[in-house]
Amino acid sequence: MAPAPESTDTIAGRLSELLHRLNAGQKLDPKALAEEFKVNLRTIQRDLKERLHFLELERQHGLYHINVQRLGQLTPQDIERFAAVAGLQGLHPRLGTELLKDLLDSRLQSLQIRGHHYEDLSGREDDFRRLKQAIEHRHPIGFRYRKAEGEKIVEGIEPYKLVNQNGIWYLSACDRGALKSYAFTKISALLVSDERTFEPDPTVVSTLAQEDSIWLNLKKTEVVLKVNSEAADYFRRRKLIASQKIEKELADGGLLVSCLIAHPNQILPIVRYWLPNVRVISPEALQDELEQQLRRYLGQE
Repeated sequence: MAPAPESTDTIAGRLSELLHRLNAGQKLDPKALAEEFKVNLRTIQRDLKERLHFLELERQHGLYHINVQRLGQLTPQDIERFAAVAGLQGLHPRLGTELLKDLLDSRLQSLQIRGHHYEDLSGREDDFRRLKQAIEHRHPIGFRYRKAEGEKIVEGIEPYKLVNQNGIWYLSACDRGALKSYAFTKISALLVSDERTFEPDPTVVSTLAQEDSIWLNLKKTEVVLKVNSEAADYFRRRKLIASQKIEKELADGGLLVSCLIAHPNQILPIVRYWLPNVRVISPEALQDELEQQLRRYLGQE
């Protein structure tokens, strides 16, 4: 009987299980694994030889295993390499194997990772899991949300996605038609309306798929920055700003860089960090606001 196609089991779940068994000291038989996971032998061989190549597996009598000196010694770097299989370079899962499987499962749209440092959510695993399930099953939620001015009760929220932006988990959700972000660790007293469901808005789904920041105002403002030659290489190497685009290479080695922002706080801290090598060219009001902030800081106003 021919094995079932690859789609009967996710690569993520299978690799997580293989990783767990190898780290526990088991010797893996490719033929037995192919039968167990209902995939062909070539698929398992690719798992062991290519996808898990970073483990430097040893083979003896047809069985694959980890060198005894490495048993139970998987490092964060090993996990990062494993995560890279699914394009999640830098992942360090603090919620265990279940979260790792979910993050690597391409069928799931409830989680998204950006960045490479991760906050410790110890003690919040249950709320995180319930919130993830509410997203997947389209259940409205309510919760208490801690803000600087005090705690507020939020009800009737439609949750769409959990996003890890530079190490901090955020909930992307709709509040009466308005797209918002909520820091997960500021959420408490989570209530899930298990008996109710909502229909996802295609516009919101599309927006979240294209968005690369947690500032979710649908109205964006284009900002143009002039980057001096001293800092230009850093902006060339990678995106330092959400939606960053190099518009022009200047004769002196500098750059004109554009981006779309939903709030001034999305860009002003970055410009302050790179002073005096970055300046806002447009809109001029944003540069004026920055200069006023600096004057107040220096005590000139």
